[in-house]
Amino acid sequence: MNRLTANARLTRILRNTSAVGLAAVIAAGALPAFVTPSYAEAVKVNAPSIPSFADVVSAVSPAVVSVRVESEIQPAAADNSFSFGWGGQGFDSLPDDHPLKRFFKEFGDQGQNGDDHGGPRHMQPKGGKGKLRPTAQGSGFFISEDGYIVTNNHVVDDGAAFTVVMKDGTELPATLVGKDSRTDLAVLKVDAPKQKFTYVKFADDDKVRIGDWVVAVGNPFGLGGTVTAGIVSARGRDIGSGPYDDYIQIDAAVNRGNSGGPDFNLNGEVIGINTAIFSPSGGNVGIAFAIPASLAQNVVQELINKGSVDRGWLGVQIEAVTKDIASSLGLSEPEGAIVVAPQAGSPGEKAGVKQGDVIIAVNGDKIKDNRDLARKIGNMQPGTKVELSIWRDGKAISKSFDLGKFPTDKQLAAANSDDQTEQETGTDGALASLGLNVQPSDDGKGLAITDVDPNSDAADLGIKSGDTIAAVNNQDVNSVEDAQNALDAVKKAGRTKVLVLVQTSNGNRFVALPLGDASDDDKG
Repeated sequence: MNRLTANARLTRILRNTSAVGLAAVIAAGALPAFVTPSYAEAVKVNAPSIPSFADVVSAVSPAVVSVRVESEIQPAAADNSFSFGWGGQGFDSLPDDHPLKRFFKEFGDQGQNGDDHGGPRHMQPKGGKGKLRPTAQGSGFFISEDGYIVTNNHVVDDGAAFTVVMKDGTELPATLVGKDSRTDLAVLKVDAPKQKFTYVKFADDDKVRIGDWVVAVGNPFGLGGTVTAGIVSARGRDIGSGPYDDYIQIDAAVNRGNSGGPDFNLNGEVIGINTAIFSPSGGNVGIAFAIPASLAQNVVQELINKGSVDRGWLGVQIEAVTKDIASSLGLSEPEGAIVVAPQAGSPGEKAGVKQGDVIIAVNGDKIKDNRDLARKIGNMQPGTKVELSIWRDGKAISKSFDLGKFPTDKQLAAANSDDQTEQETGTDGALASLGLNVQPSDDGKGLAITDVDPNSDAADLGIKSGDTIAAVNNQDVNSVEDAQNALDAVKKAGRTKVLVLVQTSNGNRFVALPLGDASDDDKG
């Protein structure tokens, strides 16, 4: 029987047979062997297994909290008295039907009744006590069962009252144990003797590799218990936030409110603490920066023990050594940190560290740049004996002394103010061969720049009229003769660039200026 005849016969059978009869026909073998009934099934794909973060999140989430901060808002105005610039004594002097009077009266009344929508605090009577109002919200996490919590300094800074919110919504008051602005870390303490808290521990971040998975848990925009995941995308990031920048870069969704929140590895250990995001738009773009666990662990322990952090102090202003600066000083590589100015009375100044010195090693460990030096010194305790290897006048020397204690912010501010006063006194001199016109200053110190050739290297390197040349080739210059002698010494040494110390309104900095040809010396 050919296929066409079989199909015709099958069609006749199906038309003339009931459902019950069809079953009997099939059972009897009346249908051709090549006919097989089929039924559709739901799609199912056997995908390759990938790691899930659910177990990690389930274990660590109870240790992560939301941190709410309230600050005391001081009254900003007195007895509803405002000056509108037309001689009136305040809105009470306005006509009753004036829209401004109605506005201030309405919102002033709300302010007296404690409305929390901003603005009303300006309406409190003079001499009234400041009211606590919510000013910040971030994240944090328990590091001990007895209630110690780690968060960011910028979350709790200037706070007067603190509340932590647990995963289950429980709110507990907390006290500030200590904070450190230079690493942006702070420690809070929940006082609940009868309660043991779920806590997490710090990881060994030396084992953290670029490309490792990371899970960020926190409270972005006040949303509790949010989890995002990504990878470690870079190490050792310097974002210009301070002298101890050494951040882990995280490629994960981190937003406002995640500050102080932990970043976990797949073992549930904290590898870093969220502190900043790169955000041109103000929202998440997938790049966040975390304080490494190794740094955080040391700082947190000191805050718990003493409420503050003691750091070693050298007491010198430093900059990185660029290729041009290295060339001007005869260094083979642009490494180390160049001393812009030692602070008067500092350990470094007392030990004989001078302006223009390049610190190339500490206790035998090579210094990469100025931040490397700051981190090394900052990680040492006050009183630690150190030996500095210094490059000075074309050769290496050493200085040994004990580190001092890093001053408080107030002490530093006072010292900077004194330095600024000294810098504003000016100098004198002329460096025409470098594209600079100068004149003697009133106090006879240095070389005051009166004009800069716009086509010169000095202009390209940011030197401006009004700046001061304090030193050339690490030699103080108080006259044109001093400057010329310093230049001659550089040329005699066969160098192509000269190191110039420039004083500006924003502080001191070193600039390596290319030397002109001998024929340029007569240009004015």
